[in-house]
Amino acid sequence: MIDPLFISAFLMGLIGSGHCLAMCGGIASSLQLASDKRKTFTYSFAYNIGRALSYMLAGALVAGISSEFAKQNTAISMSLSFIAGIFMLLVGVYIMRLGPTLQWLEKIGKTLIWQHLVKFNKYLMPINSPVKALGYGALWGWLPCGLVYSALTWAMTSPSAFDGAIVMLCFALGTFPAMITVGLSAQKLNSIINHPWTRIVLGSIIIWYGIYLLIIATDKLVH
Repeated sequence: MIDPLFISAFLMGLIGSGHCLAMCGGIASSLQLASDKRKTFTYSFAYNIGRALSYMLAGALVAGISSEFAKQNTAISMSLSFIAGIFMLLVGVYIMRLGPTLQWLEKIGKTLIWQHLVKFNKYLMPINSPVKALGYGALWGWLPCGLVYSALTWAMTSPSAFDGAIVMLCFALGTFPAMITVGLSAQKLNSIINHPWTRIVLGSIIIWYGIYLLIIATDKLVH
């Protein structure tokens, strides 16, 4: 039976595709400019595979570390569950664009990680091979993104590094439909996903799921 957490991570990626288009749509679109349509798909697919690999590595790291602490202290396990639920609420508000609830987290990521990694861009340009596209995606997978960081809070609740990696893989797969087809239907897809009512509905789903996670965490704490 598939773990509900994996399904939820996939749906979160799917629901958050509008944010992915806003953050990385320009990069993905630039890979679609090749005159050879086969290269267009190959480069785009390689870029997204690289991005998924970085997400999986991050998921494995946070889950591996947090699971070891959680085994030693049940309070830490409870705390991680509450953090995951709270971040779902923040993501919902973020997607609905009711407030910059995750910008502070993106600023931290930019300062601690991205400003150092972005320097490697020069070694991958121009992107004229699938290998470079793969590396470019792996690099940009570390772009400061509140949605990705929130997915990592889910990965933190995983029992092992492997499970954390799978959570982030499912999240990445949820973003694939929008990111891979961005060059073919970017404007139409972007207009649908970023429509105010779409954002409200999708954001509400995530908020309700966040409330559900908090209820479960509270029930475990009480009992």
